[in-house]
Amino acid sequence: MMDQVIEQFNKAAANAAPIGGKIKFVLDDNPVLIDGTGETNIVSAEDGEADCTISTSLENLVKLKNGDLNPMMAVMSGKVKVSGDMGLAMKLQSLLG
Repeated sequence: MMDQVIEQFNKAAANAAPIGGKIKFVLDDNPVLIDGTGETNIVSAEDGEADCTISTSLENLVKLKNGDLNPMMAVMSGKVKVSGDMGLAMKLQSLLG
């Protein structure tokens, strides 16, 4: 399942402009790092330093991506936790699309 998630992020990241920072997702304790500091967004399963960290379950990520879960409500209800650069988190729409 994590392989599918990384593959989907890779496809979206390849078509999006560099996000200008590093965002780490922690999905059910599995890290996915998106490094947008270079000319392209690079997605990996590394647990590296990030400017913004987003923690949620794989199930909630799928719901967010499908539009079944409102991002603002997810954060406010604690289903999604965001720490670090909130501006960077706002750029995720282009990657989740």
